[in-house]
Amino acid sequence: MKRDQIKSLCLVFTVCLAITSCKNNQVQEKSENEPEDPLFVVDTQNKRQVVDGIGSSLTESSAYVLACLPVNERQSLLEELFGENGANFPITRTHIGACDFSVEGHYSLAEQKGDTALASFSMAHDKEGFSTDKYPEIVDSTYDLYSLMKDVAEIKAKQDDKTYRVVATTWTAPAWMKDINDYYSKEKKTGGRLLKKYYQTYANYLLRYLEFYKSEGINCWALSPVNEPQGNDGSWESMHFTPQEESEFIGQYLGPTLYKAGYGDVKILGFDQNTFEIGPWTAAIYGDSLSRKYTYGMAVHWYGSSFTPFPEVMDSIHNLYPDKAIIHTEGCIDNLGVEPWDAVIDKEGFVEKNWYKNDKFWWNKEATDWAYSTPFWPELHPKYVPVHRYARFIIEGMNNWMTGFIDWNVVLEPNGGRNHVGNHCGAPIMIDTQNKEIYYTPVYKVLKQLSRNIRPGDTVIYVKQAEELAETVFVNAVQKPDGHIVVNILNTREEPLSFKLKIDDKYYAVSVSANAVQTRIYPAK
Repeated sequence: MKRDQIKSLCLVFTVCLAITSCKNNQVQEKSENEPEDPLFVVDTQNKRQVVDGIGSSLTESSAYVLACLPVNERQSLLEELFGENGANFPITRTHIGACDFSVEGHYSLAEQKGDTALASFSMAHDKEGFSTDKYPEIVDSTYDLYSLMKDVAEIKAKQDDKTYRVVATTWTAPAWMKDINDYYSKEKKTGGRLLKKYYQTYANYLLRYLEFYKSEGINCWALSPVNEPQGNDGSWESMHFTPQEESEFIGQYLGPTLYKAGYGDVKILGFDQNTFEIGPWTAAIYGDSLSRKYTYGMAVHWYGSSFTPFPEVMDSIHNLYPDKAIIHTEGCIDNLGVEPWDAVIDKEGFVEKNWYKNDKFWWNKEATDWAYSTPFWPELHPKYVPVHRYARFIIEGMNNWMTGFIDWNVVLEPNGGRNHVGNHCGAPIMIDTQNKEIYYTPVYKVLKQLSRNIRPGDTVIYVKQAEELAETVFVNAVQKPDGHIVVNILNTREEPLSFKLKIDDKYYAVSVSANAVQTRIYPAK
């Protein structure tokens, strides 16, 4: 938000039950002897990490859905997502080669077996569009993942946004570089391992991707060598690394290759899987002087729990490695559409035809999680409210050293696809590819609110949380470069809440609606 847009001492943005309201509130100042009942304390002297941003991901599945829209509607939607007057997402993630959210999957960027010179390297798949014979719902057959990447970059260039950041991640190396000679194996329940003799070839492969997009005017900000190196039981494109293998690959191959080629400013992210499992990876990668030198930080996902971002884990990692970043690179509502929920069943017991665009669903605890029907960690996977989950992971995560948050697919179909392996999930924006209807979910509205108010370059400030409201109310604060303090509040309770907020030596009365996310802006000291 620009300075001339701050028209009062305190602006309040409240998102409640998918209805966004904006009003001016007069700041109420009290003496320092005001009782604390309860109290959140913002300590502007206790500055923490600098923010990398909040955003969502550009996948081939998202490109397919956008190709089903008329050009003008697609461009308006992208402006809403990435433009200065919309969510203005400053950071995004994309996949190098195929992933589960590729429309048909099963491809890499260098398909010629044994091609260590990478003569067969090609971005043709990402630039070939979609066949209208195969997908008659497509409006623009020339649109594809490459087009989507270019469109977003052009929006950012138009507004001269120097903070735009692309995180590129591979799900797998080309099949011929791996021990199973395939993208993945459901039968063997593995994605296979990168053969040691191809470590340098794979580093060169990743460099070629960076070089291609740089030639197209898009500089990738960060690179993750592999998504979810612990695997996914061979369910879709994947590749295993042990902590020691990834440390060796980064320190002896990828890092030196990027630096030698003039790409030393590209930030390497390690791990890229569930936060609570990160320990062995930080120990191996940061414990080696070479891999630590080349690694910017660790990428984490939220799938270890449906409600907690594991703040104690992030705290412990930061305390051990305070110079390294922690950035959330993937999170979504898993298994969307695999069963009906109370939130979308009518009184006769039938599932509503257009349940996905029912705001009630996104504010209801009936969302699905992959662990609900398994014996794995049931205490960490209770049913949850999707909006609460997103807001809590951002607010509480940033309170515990997370520098950024990237959602998974930015747009998908109503069933949570298109997806070539059937693990459908939710997206901030759902688009009916048949009738071209666009539905902005409540999750999108919260991501938009937080993205507009927590920007790259902001500094997170320590907030002392009220014990009385633990696990129900979450408060985060950042300081803008001009000194203004932005406070974000999530109230998950079913009733409104009033409390006092202390910023340095000033007290402010705060009222938050039930079931709401609120942003307040306070003046510099």
